Amino acid sequence: MLYIIATPIGNLEDISYRSAKILSQLDVVLAEDTRTFLKLKNKIEELFGFSFKKEQKVISYYKEKESEKLGTVLELLKQGKDVGLISESGTPVISDPGWLLVSTVQKENIPFTLIPGPSAFVSAVVLSAFPFKEVVFLGFFPKRKRKRFLEKVKKAVYALEDPVFVFYESPHRIRKTVKEILEYFDKKVELCLCREMTKKFEEKIFVKSLKDLGKIPEKGEFTVVLKILH
Repeated sequence: MLYIIATPIGNLEDISYRSAKILSQLDVVLAEDTRTFLKLKNKIEELFGFSFKKEQKVISYYKEKESEKLGTVLELLKQGKDVGLISESGTPVISDPGWLLVSTVQKENIPFTLIPGPSAFVSAVVLSAFPFKEVVFLGFFPKRKRKRFLEKVKKAVYALEDPVFVFYESPHRIRKTVKEILEYFDKKVELCLCREMTKKFEEKIFVKSLKDLGKIPEKGEFTVVLKILH
């Protein structure tokens, strides 16, 4: 069985009892970041007292290695091993590795299921407090063809009913991206930039104009909620 397991986006105490129990019982863990998994494993043992299988195998499983390791993982599943897929944080496959594996096991009729839990973009939509009827998740803001991307977003505004748009951005591009959005939409937008969500220094930065750019720290991963005003 393949278990797709959501893990905390920041605060490790957000791990659910079910997720923790299954993680401790797995034969194999596919971890986007093995160091992050070790920290989570230690927290699970502290919170719940679960003992992990001594023979549990941890495999580094990140985007660049997904195709290369697919055959090995499929063979383990066909041998009857219980395999868990986790990303560095949040829900796997959502802008994280895993789609190739999940789509392949579905085609080959290998049992799989999701253990639901935290998701950064869902959390950010709630924290923004923006009114909406529809949510559009855009993944990571593109590094190239950015104007064309914004043109697509603009068209979507008129095709949908009162939407908000959510995307991820890196700290070294966040000010540039926000500036381009404000200029493209002639400042008729509101943005909520969420960073360090669920952690002690959680921050929500609301941006309405170019003068707000100075409020944005260039550190930490950002989840941005964009509201386009009519």
